[in-house]
Amino acid sequence: MPTSVTIIGAGLGGLVLARVLHVHGIPATVYEAEPSPDARRQGGLLDIHPRNGRPALEAAGLAEEFRGLVLPGRESYRILDQAGTVLLDLPDDGTGQRPEVSRGALRQTLLDALPPGTVRWGHEVTEVRALDESRHEVTFADGTTVVASPLVGADGAWSRVRPVLSGVTPDYVGVSVVETFLFDGDTRHPTAAEVVGAGSMFALAPGRGLLGHREGGGTLHVYAQLTKPEDWLAGLDLTDAATLTARVVKEYDGWAPELTALITDSDTPPVLRRLFTLPAGHRWDRVPGVTLLGDAAHLRPPNGEGANLAMLDGATLGQALAAHPDDVEAALAEHEQGMFSRAGVVAADDDMYTIMIGDDAPHSMLALMTGAGQAAPSPPS
Repeated sequence: MPTSVTIIGAGLGGLVLARVLHVHGIPATVYEAEPSPDARRQGGLLDIHPRNGRPALEAAGLAEEFRGLVLPGRESYRILDQAGTVLLDLPDDGTGQRPEVSRGALRQTLLDALPPGTVRWGHEVTEVRALDESRHEVTFADGTTVVASPLVGADGAWSRVRPVLSGVTPDYVGVSVVETFLFDGDTRHPTAAEVVGAGSMFALAPGRGLLGHREGGGTLHVYAQLTKPEDWLAGLDLTDAATLTARVVKEYDGWAPELTALITDSDTPPVLRRLFTLPAGHRWDRVPGVTLLGDAAHLRPPNGEGANLAMLDGATLGQALAAHPDDVEAALAEHEQGMFSRAGVVAADDDMYTIMIGDDAPHSMLALMTGAGQAAPSPPS
């Protein structure tokens, strides 16, 4: 049996890995920078895909728990133009091919399925350095250290583990997103609830769009998406909710008021997120004792695949470690070969933001959604 696996990052990929290892009797410790499980919102809805997310949860032994998280009726989609005209309204077909769940609820389910103490909260990594052929020292912000072998970086876009494998850093993709929430939509924001509909709503134009999701409990989760330079809003106090809201809604001058209300009527301060990517096909030469998964390995613009791929990365790595109990290096190599291949296929077809808010929006998105077997992307997490 391999020694205890050290995982950096308690996102979905890292937690699936820890859970699959637990199923196979392999100990693991997860170090997470956030101080607690509820330190921040864990994204919005996530559609679980049959070719990656669902098999990962089955490998984790959580298929039944997953089914209990599914929000019925959320697989409906509508596309609007900036005047609020509905161009496409696809109802939930009831097939459940890509069921929607709350990311936060899914994360909590994974946490609940791990032995107490598996996740060490409040451990922000500041540095990782090689000690010898297969061991690495991880230093935390409080000055403490652990020695890890094997070490898995599941720590997202700005991974502290990645530099021991690759010198590549994320690049800005040219899109900034501002996130808002409207609570108890049907009662307190009925017009907004009506425009979002039962599932997902895309109001699109060249260079800008509004993506809305109906979450559980009548919550409307909205993303204002804008093609902007990286320094857009530089110098603005992003904690000044009124000023940031006014600056964002100005970008939607002339849009239907029921759409701009998704920004102005937010029940939470708006949050700015700039989108970044690693190069398509990012990979590295095998380094003993360490690997990556999820966004730490293959960050791409949100396209509906990222979280699903991360979970499958975690599941297949856990299975590989269980299949090679006396040869960790063989397991890590097997994991990387499969992960590089899967990520490469997705990266070859991830121009979602060109489709959503490119020069031909909203017609380009309309064409995508009326194509056979196509589905809408998930929002940024």
